[in-house]
Amino acid sequence: MDTKEIINSGDLELYVYGLLNEEESRQIAVLSQSDKTIKDEILAIEKSILSLSSSFSPVLSSDVYEKIKYKLNLKHRKVIQMKSKTSTYQYLGWAASVVLLVGIGYMYTNQTAIESKITTIENEKIKLNDAVVAAENQSKNAKEALTVIRDTKNTVITLGGQAVAPKAFAKIYWNKETEVVYVDASGLPEPPEGKVYQIWSLKLLPQLTPTSIGLLDKFGDNTTKMFAVNSTGDAEAFGITLEPSGGSKSPTMEQLYTLGKV
Repeated sequence: MDTKEIINSGDLELYVYGLLNEEESRQIAVLSQSDKTIKDEILAIEKSILSLSSSFSPVLSSDVYEKIKYKLNLKHRKVIQMKSKTSTYQYLGWAASVVLLVGIGYMYTNQTAIESKITTIENEKIKLNDAVVAAENQSKNAKEALTVIRDTKNTVITLGGQAVAPKAFAKIYWNKETEVVYVDASGLPEPPEGKVYQIWSLKLLPQLTPTSIGLLDKFGDNTTKMFAVNSTGDAEAFGITLEPSGGSKSPTMEQLYTLGKV
């Protein structure tokens, strides 16, 4: 390299800081003896360092400064390269850290997978339990419905479809002794959202007097469509109307689905 390239390379700064290896330092030292430009550049760099250092140091007299400068041999010192020693234990420490991090990552991933499986099993258990409960309820409802149908003490009243639903039908199972009433609503269509079927016990004479004896709530959930309603002891007829959710105080005759006399 020529003089300009050496100055621009930054090697002279490294030489002054003592950061070059022994061979590179020797080459710069030889060049500085034969090349005035390089020598002047080295002196300029040293001067800059001294100026910077003095701005942070206590003020020294010129005599004291010269003595320190002489002892440190700032102009003609030999740079001693310190050999870097890397401890084997340092590498082992880094290796142990990496292994630890990998282990933690594996444990976290494994734990997440296990927790996910546990959650899945718990969800399946809940679904299975719900299915078992639903099956038990269906079985119970079916047994109750069968008991009602087979009870010879029940009077069976067939309710025929009316103008709003000609094809609709239902059956009333009424035990006059206990006054217990069951409704078989399997012949009724699914009620629209926000609507509910309401059962009416009717007195025909001396004038038509309806009395509500219950609602067919959760119609879609009842697989047997057999509903127990309130008791009655003096009915002359039964009717079923479609009413707003929650029922009505009096029947909406325009929505009379089925009707039947005792």
